Amino acid sequence: MKNTLGDVSRETIERLRIFESTVLKWTPKINLVSRLDREVIWDRHILDSVQFYEAAPDRFSLWLDFGSGGGFPGVVAAILAHELNPGGAVTMVESDARKCVFLRTALREAGVKGNVINDRIENLVPQNADIVSARALADLTALLGLAHKHLKRGATCIFAKGEKWRKEVADAKSKWDFEYTADISKLDPNAAILSIKELSRA
Repeated sequence: MKNTLGDVSRETIERLRIFESTVLKWTPKINLVSRLDREVIWDRHILDSVQFYEAAPDRFSLWLDFGSGGGFPGVVAAILAHELNPGGAVTMVESDARKCVFLRTALREAGVKGNVINDRIENLVPQNADIVSARALADLTALLGLAHKHLKRGATCIFAKGEKWRKEVADAKSKWDFEYTADISKLDPNAAILSIKELSRA
């Protein structure tokens, strides 16, 4: 796993800090993170989202983030890509209209580009993405079902999973064929960031 924050400028760190402040400002209105997490947004949410970028291919044309909610990892990916992969686009999909307003505001205040789609994932036309990501959205089998039609050939799915990630992989293998690597989370030794390639129906 790469050490992304060790490779970025102070300006990018400042953009991430601006995003952190925007989350704190909006959370009382639309409950983006829990009351307890407000004290640890940087570690629990932003640095956790950075791990998605570290697990991703170095270059991408389209990163598609499902259930973006509070912008984790979508906005973080857009901020990092602004410096590290400026030709890449990040599209976030969120069904809650209020959270979509927040996501657009967060992108604008951080000074980076990104697309926000206010719709259910099931309603999307195929997106031809290089990367599909999701954090705390659904079990792995369901996520693969949502992602499959949106993947370009050679694409990567990046999903954060908790302590039962091995069981989720085993369960998903009954319906899907895929190759994967698991990067143990730097923040929780029982959790993992799964990178999945060569996805097809079993």
